[in-house]
Amino acid sequence: MARVRTAVVAAALVAALAPVTLGGTAAFAAPATAVAAGTVAEVGTVVQEGGRLTVPAGEEGAVTLRFTASLPAGVKGPVTASFELNTWLTEGEAGSSPVSEDVIRSTCSVNGVSYGECAWHMPYFPPELPDPPVRPSLDLPSVPAAETLTYAVTLDADRTAAVLGHPDVLVELTDSTGATVARGTLGLDFAPGTPPANQRGTLHARDRDGVLWRYEGTGDVSRPFATRKRVGGGWNAYTAVTPLTSATADGRGDLVARDKAGVLWYYAATGEPSAPFAPRKRVGGGWNTYTALVGVGDGSLVARDRDGVLWRYKGEHNTLYGPRQRVGGGWNTYTALTMSGAHDGALGRDKDGVLWKYNRWGLYPSPPFQQRQRVGGGWNAYTAIAGTAELGRDDRPDLVARDRDGKLWLYQGVSKPLSGLVPGSSRSLVGGGWNTYDLIF
Repeated sequence: MARVRTAVVAAALVAALAPVTLGGTAAFAAPATAVAAGTVAEVGTVVQEGGRLTVPAGEEGAVTLRFTASLPAGVKGPVTASFELNTWLTEGEAGSSPVSEDVIRSTCSVNGVSYGECAWHMPYFPPELPDPPVRPSLDLPSVPAAETLTYAVTLDADRTAAVLGHPDVLVELTDSTGATVARGTLGLDFAPGTPPANQRGTLHARDRDGVLWRYEGTGDVSRPFATRKRVGGGWNAYTAVTPLTSATADGRGDLVARDKAGVLWYYAATGEPSAPFAPRKRVGGGWNTYTALVGVGDGSLVARDRDGVLWRYKGEHNTLYGPRQRVGGGWNTYTALTMSGAHDGALGRDKDGVLWKYNRWGLYPSPPFQQRQRVGGGWNAYTAIAGTAELGRDDRPDLVARDRDGKLWLYQGVSKPLSGLVPGSSRSLVGGGWNTYDLIF
């Protein structure tokens, strides 16, 4: 028997549906109008105002769907409306829902009368079920009969609503006898919107006066960073600063910093964007033996010594501790190393300007990286590169690179066979003036 998991199963809405395509969408068949004693034979129309409505799936807030139902004469109230999408949801990993519990929040009003919140139902089914019996639906209020009923439905969708795609919506109104009195098709387009703050990347940059600045991601690649925020001064005390976990716009992301005496300090994230780091804690001395420090993404750290040997330090409970684990030699071939972002490994640029990707292998004590994969050449054009969490809306980590003229470029992450998530081949200009910074991470 097919599995169905949903808080509410709106079985009564199925009768008007007849799927004709595979892959998650179906066409609505026009049901015949049943003429019963005491009911009207005419069927009115449902018309959407302004055509198909784009619904941003993100932090933009609510948009309003407006449609008008014109009813024939003689309709007996109350009038009940059904509202169902011509798509269905396929369960995710371990039988989970592909959308959040609160994926869309809606309020409903009819002819200017507010009926408050109205509930969505999001049933989901195993992928092997070709013809799910119930589809996503919205509860519309029952209202007194009138010649014209004008509906206003707000839709505030979160990121997970993007999987709904571009559904048509069948709206059908019935009178007190259950006879259909109006029907029509609406259109919704769920488009990826601004990710929540905990999914938007953040870039940090230290100026030559030692002031650290914070650039929070906007989720819009046409202007990827909001106006910079001052974190604080005194950061020129450090010869190296590196994230342990990807920084995000909600104030998450731990880092370590090595001072001129070789002491390593740990800065825990606070979760407060206005003051993103807690007071530093001393990790230990002797870190001047290393020429590069890179966060792996899981809270641990790799460090390259002067002989080109890479060592791994386990990260746990907001600290680093030994014994260190030898990763391997030959790492002096790289002139730049950076965390890839979003727990996804590391990137290294070699002396010939070729960028290589090291996908993260596993947790300590397993080796930190898989075999390297070539990303591409020409990266010697840049004086600084830094991996970040998502700066756009595609759920992939990104990378920024500064050229010799001080221009900062954004490379959006793409997924490639074998290489996994890597910087794409095309770039977009963020802006100039970035030579004012001597460290970008």
